[in-house]
Amino acid sequence: MDIKRRKLILGGVALGAVAGVAVLRPKAQGQGGHSKYFSSVSKALDNAGFSGPTLVIDLENLQKNADILAGHLRGHYDYRIVAKSLPSLNLLDAITQRTNTNRIMVFQLPFLQKLVKSYPASDILLGKPLPISAAKAFYFGTRAEHFDPTRQLQWLVDSPRRLNQYADLARSLKQSLRINIEIDVGLHRGGIASAEDLSAMLGIIQREPYLEFSGFMGYDAHAAKMPGVLGGPEKAITRGLDIYQSRVEQTKIQLGSAFPKAATLNAAGSPTYQLYKSRADRAPCNEIAAGSCLVKPVGFDIPTLSDHLPAAYIASPVLKKLSQTQIPGIEGLTRPFSWLNPNREQSFFISGGYWKAEPESPKGLSINPIYGRSSNQEMLNGSKKVLLNEDDWVFLRPTQSESVFLQFGDIAVYSKGEIVDLWPVMSNS
Repeated sequence: MDIKRRKLILGGVALGAVAGVAVLRPKAQGQGGHSKYFSSVSKALDNAGFSGPTLVIDLENLQKNADILAGHLRGHYDYRIVAKSLPSLNLLDAITQRTNTNRIMVFQLPFLQKLVKSYPASDILLGKPLPISAAKAFYFGTRAEHFDPTRQLQWLVDSPRRLNQYADLARSLKQSLRINIEIDVGLHRGGIASAEDLSAMLGIIQREPYLEFSGFMGYDAHAAKMPGVLGGPEKAITRGLDIYQSRVEQTKIQLGSAFPKAATLNAAGSPTYQLYKSRADRAPCNEIAAGSCLVKPVGFDIPTLSDHLPAAYIASPVLKKLSQTQIPGIEGLTRPFSWLNPNREQSFFISGGYWKAEPESPKGLSINPIYGRSSNQEMLNGSKKVLLNEDDWVFLRPTQSESVFLQFGDIAVYSKGEIVDLWPVMSNS
């Protein structure tokens, strides 16, 4: 092969490679600045004097979500609010009033201690088994004057061993403890998974004068994401309810007349609660627990919650704006990186960061996977289409609510173009 021909071939290969890379290059994302909605929230934050990372709740969307949930459950199931997903007394106030319920599910001792004082008429179910030390701390600590745990509190227990611990505590207190048994309905994260273990636990309750069986709790978060090849969510829910039904029937036989007439038979969760509506006439459960769907973080953008609206955002101001993205140590690759991905052209450093959240507005922002994360000044990238300046607000959507909501201090409540209130969050310690 002559040299001229070889050069032509190699040149063609090189051009083809470049063309191939160009085809694979992502398109520049971005539509300018904020939408009308986020421009309004930005103005509201500015007018209220905010200057740092802030959690914002959209009051109208929160109320709409509460109405949607109540509409699905009304006439079918009672509703129990999941407090860990809505960790603010004001937030809980808004939901209890909107959904007309006094039932609350609690996961942490500090929340329990706070809620029995703030909601002395509430009916509280623990959402996870707590170490016996936590139960002791509750009973030997300062308690609410008008809250009666013998009628209003149910401890969740998941094994004979833990139940024996609670029995010892009840005898030492000479006080009745209501016991709700966690059952495994397919999630496999604990709970009674066999008839033998359930029989053993019921036997302990029958022998112990200070223990009272109050019902069951079966959580099915796995069902919403069950792939179609395995039968999808519908099959997972059906299988879980079959397990639930068998546990109820076994308990009714073993306890006989001691089976409570008003047993708490709790099920579901935000991802799956809507799947229970069509099964109301044959489902063994009588109440549904949910919380996250009311604020709808990113992790709940799923088909079963398509009618719910995002109601929570993190707002953070832009501290620094750079016209390029430089990675320390490889500054020479700045231009190639920008060419390979035009969405890395600009850099915006915001106040705070490293939250469980994803950039929401302006559209086109993303986290740089090479530069790294920062909880002090997070870097976000965008193409030239993203129009942001220093001191402008950036909005992110939390991927979950329970841990994220506790990181910002008071929640800023947005309604009709204004910040109308500040809602303190509860302490988790």
